[in-house]
Amino acid sequence: MKSRFSILFALSTFLSFAQPNTDVFLLDLNTEKDGFKLSNFQNISNNEGYDNQPSFMDNETILYAGTRNAQTDIVKYNLNYGSKTWICFTEGGEYSPLKIPNQNAVSAIRLDPDGKQRLYRYDLKNSTNTVILDTLVVGYHLWFDNNTVISSVLEADYLSLYTSDLKTGLNKKITTHVGRSLHHIPNSNLISFISKNTDGTSEIKSLNPKTGVIKTIAPTLSGVEDMCWLADGSILMAKDEALFKLNPKNKSGWIEITSLKSYGINNLSRLTVSPDGNKLAIVGELTTSATNTLMNTSAILEPKLENIKWIAGNWKGEAFGGQTEENWSEPSAGSMMATFKLVDNDKVVFYEIIIIREIENTLILQLKHFGSDLKGWEEKEKTIDFPLKEITENKVVFEGMIFEKISANEMNIYVDIKQDNGSVETVKFNYKK
Repeated sequence: MKSRFSILFALSTFLSFAQPNTDVFLLDLNTEKDGFKLSNFQNISNNEGYDNQPSFMDNETILYAGTRNAQTDIVKYNLNYGSKTWICFTEGGEYSPLKIPNQNAVSAIRLDPDGKQRLYRYDLKNSTNTVILDTLVVGYHLWFDNNTVISSVLEADYLSLYTSDLKTGLNKKITTHVGRSLHHIPNSNLISFISKNTDGTSEIKSLNPKTGVIKTIAPTLSGVEDMCWLADGSILMAKDEALFKLNPKNKSGWIEITSLKSYGINNLSRLTVSPDGNKLAIVGELTTSATNTLMNTSAILEPKLENIKWIAGNWKGEAFGGQTEENWSEPSAGSMMATFKLVDNDKVVFYEIIIIREIENTLILQLKHFGSDLKGWEEKEKTIDFPLKEITENKVVFEGMIFEKISANEMNIYVDIKQDNGSVETVKFNYKK
């Protein structure tokens, strides 16, 4: 009966998370001279449904749980290129992704269709996956070192804190009634967790996984359990549309340091800072006014070349470590045509010929690749085709390729590229005239 209840609790926990239409937002963070300044706001998930639980693999890569085909899977987002790669292809839903120390692999909680909830390892090289902890119903986790996992484990109607030694297979319960927020404390060999009291209050506590010693650090912000640490030893928490900061070394308590209301988001929750301290990733929901603004500027237009003629022109940018160039013609005779060239170290890597043509009351984008010697990659009568999905005022969406108008002289193109291991990576091309 107990194990069945745990599974039902696990299911209700994760299914309740899937209901909010959350997104992962990224901002530049400047904390010089004890300041706190945010800039360069981006919605990096920009997706309908549940996008949540971000963590930094390194300074250039973010992992998060994202919605795809009504299922939650793990996304790897490259900050330099704005590209997304889905790294798991299972029937279950994946949550809470983390980089495994000193491995080319990611760990995540998997909830399988049969109700099993376990911690898995996902190899980033060959896309294989294996169970890490088979006997614990892990809700949230943290890597203390290569062989030690700290986790919040589902037991009855609460979470308990465990340490797991992967070498010996020993799982040790530390305490009960904890939260989901587990973090390394900067410049120490300690981790922090949230302890929930019977009176409804919560406290941030430290744990030494080697000795088991627990100490109280500070009370949480009222009604909040998501937090992260800054390099100087201060703590961030978010509530509604505001960010709050606490320095455990003084008695000033929680201080509101900034609001994200101007960015059109609220209900802030998960937050994490990059290893170098220069980026903040945070989860929130677009406000009704922001959503309405997006809807008002996203009316579906007719599938006519006239509605995408802003693509025409000479565009230049960078991708794949080289320089790219696309030259798009104005619409004529029911089509638009482009040539593409990638140059690296003053040598042409490959060319493309691309067309968008009107056919049967819709549009289709077709292309062919050519080597630097103009020898075709595809067979003589083969093309790579991208059927049209929709056109809005500033976006043209084909299946596998999106054109996004930033201004009259700037656009982004997002292309889905299949990798050797079967995964699909979305590569962003930023172009300027």
